[in-house]
Amino acid sequence: MAAPQSSPLVVDDRGNALVSFALGAEDRPPGDAPLTVALVALWHGHRVLMAFNRFRQAWELPGGQIDPGETPRRAAARELLEETNHASDGRFHFVGFASFALAPDQRTEYGALFTGRAADVSQSFRPNDEVEAIRWWDLEESLPGRLQPLDAYLAELSRNTRPSTRHGSAGG
Repeated sequence: MAAPQSSPLVVDDRGNALVSFALGAEDRPPGDAPLTVALVALWHGHRVLMAFNRFRQAWELPGGQIDPGETPRRAAARELLEETNHASDGRFHFVGFASFALAPDQRTEYGALFTGRAADVSQSFRPNDEVEAIRWWDLEESLPGRLQPLDAYLAELSRNTRPSTRHGSAGG
């Protein structure tokens, strides 16, 4: 008989769940399911950068699929640039691994969460094929449209672990 599943940390309106979050070593990802995505919680002061995804029609953390042969850290930096036009030198702080149960079949996948600080928020943004808008969010104010609750939860987790340096470049 299988052990009972603990309650997920948060579930979205499509049935996707954030099942757990584990701090740990970046070079030791969990091995029981694929590590498929890298996400970035980029902070400026007390606000985190959110991107409005055209396809899912929701505010999300920048991030996406890890390409074959790509490290999660490089995927995070690439996705941040592609989605928001915020460049990073890849000096993110690794936060941990998120375990997701994805609808409709509740398959397990992992995501790597990174955090960093943006010193310059003046980069111009142009809507692209994937992202319609970006916004710096304080985790409390209302956003226009749907907010992805899994990403909001991960942003909250990263708020308590983000680098505390006063001076730094994006991602550092």
